[in-house]
Amino acid sequence: MSDMGRLAIIGGSGFATLRGLEVLDQQRPATPYGPPSAPVTRGRLGDAEVFFLPRHGADHSLPPHRIDYRANIRALQACGAERIVGLAAVGGIGGAFGPRVLAVPNQIIDYTYGRAQSFHDGDPGEVRHIDFTHPYCEDLRRALLGAAGDADLEVADGGTYGVTQGPRLETAAEVLRMERDGCDLVGMTGMPEAALARELGLRYACLAFVVNRAAGKGSGDIRMEEIQANIAASSARVERVLTALAGARPS
Repeated sequence: MSDMGRLAIIGGSGFATLRGLEVLDQQRPATPYGPPSAPVTRGRLGDAEVFFLPRHGADHSLPPHRIDYRANIRALQACGAERIVGLAAVGGIGGAFGPRVLAVPNQIIDYTYGRAQSFHDGDPGEVRHIDFTHPYCEDLRRALLGAAGDADLEVADGGTYGVTQGPRLETAAEVLRMERDGCDLVGMTGMPEAALARELGLRYACLAFVVNRAAGKGSGDIRMEEIQANIAASSARVERVLTALAGARPS
């Protein structure tokens, strides 16, 4: 495994499990925020040991705005994770981000509200600020891009991930606003996950896969059947990147 530390993978829509993961054991660490979305699985991906946590729960029952992101990140830290890859099913806004494109974004715009955004929320009275100029760990982003190359897969390098509240999809007008803001991708789970990892000093990056054209950017309405088909078509490539990342050797 790379010298970047023990790897955890947070599974998004379509990734309640990793098909290639050989399960070793499961644990559900207690956290000050309650239990994580599901037990944390310790397993073997290829030749490497990793942790896996399905963000929406084992049965995909947690909508994006009801996920306890603080419990999830703290639980992964308690298990020994030092770097985290968050998987994200997203809509494509920019022309280069069509369905089934894999992307490793480098920026975030947060449109969410009402979510617990920080471990430092004023109790017991300590105020802390983190530098979030570059929201993703660049070393881990580069490692993901290198893993995609090792797996002989094309992945878009960079892009701005606009994070919306959900669970509804966006209106065409909202997507136009996001495009004017500079967003290339739209999803519902990128925040506060990335900021919480930064607060704990964990390396964090996102591996996104485009499952539909964002509202108003395709022809006709968005159909869930299309989204599910694109998730299924992307899953094997996503797992190939993750397997290559887990087994990467230091350069």
